[in-house]
Amino acid sequence: MDTKRVPVTREGLERLKAELSELKDVKRPHIVAALAEARSHGDLRENAAYDAAKHDQAMNEKRIGDLEALLRNAEVMDTSAKADGFVRLGTTVVVEIDGDEERYTIVGAIEARPSQGMISNESPVGKALLGKREGDSTSVQTPRGETRYKIVRVER
Repeated sequence: MDTKRVPVTREGLERLKAELSELKDVKRPHIVAALAEARSHGDLRENAAYDAAKHDQAMNEKRIGDLEALLRNAEVMDTSAKADGFVRLGTTVVVEIDGDEERYTIVGAIEARPSQGMISNESPVGKALLGKREGDSTSVQTPRGETRYKIVRVER
């Protein structure tokens, strides 16, 4: 059994708890009702509605199990401390890339949403930024070549 601690922000923890609650309290009963409705149509061997509901049930239960495991191993990061200027888990960093500014929040892998500016501490960019401070520069090898990041500002 893997008991590796999973870093997560307080906000991320609350999102995971809300998702788990939604899956258990809303989606699960809906699936049970769909299964009952499909069963009422008789023969289950060629019942597409029943097969779809069983598939939905399996996917839902899998996600519930995954979330419960994540929550058991979640380690909430303290992001309330005063910013010390270093890029750490939970900090937001403004970087300059080829003259353009980008804003990233460094989060644990389970919270990462790159399209929303939330990058994993385990990603190449996240790893390169961790421990750096305002004014520092770092380079990251990407599929398109090397990209240089200059840290403009570190926020909490």
